[in-house]
Amino acid sequence: MVIESLGGGAGGEEVRPVMIEPPPPSIISSSCSAVGNSHAPAPPPPWTPPLTGDDDSDEVNDGEGLELLIPPLNFAMVDNGIFRSGFPDNANFGFLKSLGLRSVIYLCPEPYPEVSKKFLKDNKIELLTFEIDGCKEPFVNIPEEKIRDALRAVLDVTKHPVLIHCKRGKHRTGCLVGCLRRLQRWCLSSIFDEYQRFAAAKARVSDQRFIELFDLSSLRQSSISFSCSRRH
Repeated sequence: MVIESLGGGAGGEEVRPVMIEPPPPSIISSSCSAVGNSHAPAPPPPWTPPLTGDDDSDEVNDGEGLELLIPPLNFAMVDNGIFRSGFPDNANFGFLKSLGLRSVIYLCPEPYPEVSKKFLKDNKIELLTFEIDGCKEPFVNIPEEKIRDALRAVLDVTKHPVLIHCKRGKHRTGCLVGCLRRLQRWCLSSIFDEYQRFAAAKARVSDQRFIELFDLSSLRQSSISFSCSRRH
């Protein structure tokens, strides 16, 4: 690059060219890069370890070795010491253990899986089975006497904490809980709202009719001292 001297001309001094060497290409390149890219690239995200589990265990752990407690399908608390859900599998065992269960009320006719029976035995949890077929409308035959026997087991506080479950925690479990709500003097609209919340699109008119017409006369004198809705 050539720039003429500004000191000459008027005083008669000789005008001399001044030579300025251009900067090395490497400097221009790095300088242009810094100006043209004002946003520095973001640093890589920190590495997060994947969820892992012990290959020899049914427990599921987080990256720090802490057990993750996974509730079963449709799990909820019904009342003090009473829970409901769908069929729990081995991924739910840690969660069930945290409940300190004394008993499980099972409402299906199918044999209980051996791995689940072993879990109950190892944790001193009593299994109470009431074999109720999973009938579908319009051919529905809910055995009233088995629901009554299961309800007596639910009312027995010596078996609390207790988990009630069937296959999905919707129909058979919903009928049993609905009958319990009637014994607790819930209004029918609230009972049906709760039933429908768990049954969702699978709600059955026949189940709700069964709950409404279920005969509570033999259970009227049963104690419900455990209930958080009990009148004092």
